[in-house]
Amino acid sequence: MAQIINTSELPGSTSHKFEGYRFGDVHVSFFVSSTPPGQGPSLHKHTYEEVFVVYDGTLTFTVGNESVEVTGGHIVIVPPETPHKFTNTGSEIAHHVDIHTSGQMVQTWLEE
Repeated sequence: MAQIINTSELPGSTSHKFEGYRFGDVHVSFFVSSTPPGQGPSLHKHTYEEVFVVYDGTLTFTVGNESVEVTGGHIVIVPPETPHKFTNTGSEIAHHVDIHTSGQMVQTWLEE
């Protein structure tokens, strides 16, 4: 039987966190995010890929030594062990889904 989960029931406020292991050993995790202007996570990395599906707004990503501005309709793929972060550099809320290719999120924070 399919599981139906209301996003608003997931932990978080601007980013709702889904971790697959909490729902019967599902092998993916993700954030459903609505990032306000000027905000985003600090530099971090994972042992697995992270895939960002940006469907509205403007995010500026730092991936390794590269910086790139991405708008709605784009996908960003970050390789494992690559330091990365993003900031909403637009004037509107950015809507995106941040997919972790793991049933449990594991992040190593690299700056405060």
